[in-house]
Amino acid sequence: MEYRFRDLAAVTAVLTGVLMLLGVFTAAEGAGLTCAQRWPLCDGPLGGLLPANYLSGVEWFHRVVAGATGLVVLGQTVQAWRTGQSKPVRYASTLALVVLPVQVVLGMLTVTTYEWLVLVAHFTTATLIFGALVYAAAWAYKGAMETTAVRARNAALVAAGLTPITTVFSPRLLFAYGSAVQVTYYLFALALFGTLVAATVWLRAERTKAVTGLAALVVGGLLVLGRQNYGQTVAFGTVAALVVVLACALLASQWAKAEIAVKRTTGIFSDS
Repeated sequence: MEYRFRDLAAVTAVLTGVLMLLGVFTAAEGAGLTCAQRWPLCDGPLGGLLPANYLSGVEWFHRVVAGATGLVVLGQTVQAWRTGQSKPVRYASTLALVVLPVQVVLGMLTVTTYEWLVLVAHFTTATLIFGALVYAAAWAYKGAMETTAVRARNAALVAAGLTPITTVFSPRLLFAYGSAVQVTYYLFALALFGTLVAATVWLRAERTKAVTGLAALVVGGLLVLGRQNYGQTVAFGTVAALVVVLACALLASQWAKAEIAVKRTTGIFSDS
């Protein structure tokens, strides 16, 4: 049962990330204002139940995936309480579920209203939900002390590897910020954010957790900032922020490596 739940938590987090990528693609393609600005109906056959063309089809598909993802989040939260998961898992899953209706309303407003503040709020709540679900999944995957410590160090190393790739595709640095580049940037940025959140959960030393937690907050801010229409100055600021993230990830991996060595030497892991 434990393995089944943690697999469910991982799938839910990944599905939410995919939904966010689909949302980025929908906005980049200019499909957010299709469906005749109707919600939840669209602009096609059967009274608007189906889309009429490619662009409204993108928006319609985004809504279908969003609905399916919401049901999966609900199922995870119910299972977390029903199977007696740890408090962090239950509370993080519940947080995602509680924020979900707000996200739905904001999603509706992006279609019917389409104001800058609504768009910012919509992606901010999406990032919060994704972060909460990754947090829950990471807690569900915590195991023996040594296994978790090694996993934490590996996560920090993966984050260090993802940061330069994310930087290359960051907004308006090397490439025109079209649909393909935006989705690619967010693919790596979301993976980076999730990896840092997981590392923060798995690490034990407070100073190391603080470093990866700070890096996760920075990346979370960049995820929201990337949805804005900004110039070259802020683009360079994004690169500078990612340099800080890289430094944090490398520092955390070195500290984690040293902590593992000490614990192995002192036999602490033998108690796990």
